[in-house]
Amino acid sequence: MIRWLYLFAGCLALALGIAGAILPLLPTVPFIIFAAFCFAQSSPRLERQLLEHPHLGPHIQRWRRNGAISRKGKRAATAAFALSALLGIVFVSWPFSLVPVAAAFIGGTWIWGRPE
Repeated sequence: MIRWLYLFAGCLALALGIAGAILPLLPTVPFIIFAAFCFAQSSPRLERQLLEHPHLGPHIQRWRRNGAISRKGKRAATAAFALSALLGIVFVSWPFSLVPVAAAFIGGTWIWGRPE
């Protein structure tokens, strides 16, 4: 039963990670890393496919090795955070427009504090 829950969570995280590649507010790499974790618990074949993926695999392996995020990944996350904060300021009424700004600040601070 637990294996199936991990498999479901991994598939959901992978779907959200794919959506995050398109949507500016949704992150990609954290969902992919979580999917790899879930697949490690439920499906070695799916985990191996993620680890061997030419674009996603290095991010997962770097994270597993020492919790690192590449400088390119940090820049991309910062750009996505900035865009999300800007969209929040433009399209969301006060004081709720501060929520994406606060999330961008908190998330950006955490990301830039990670090793490379």
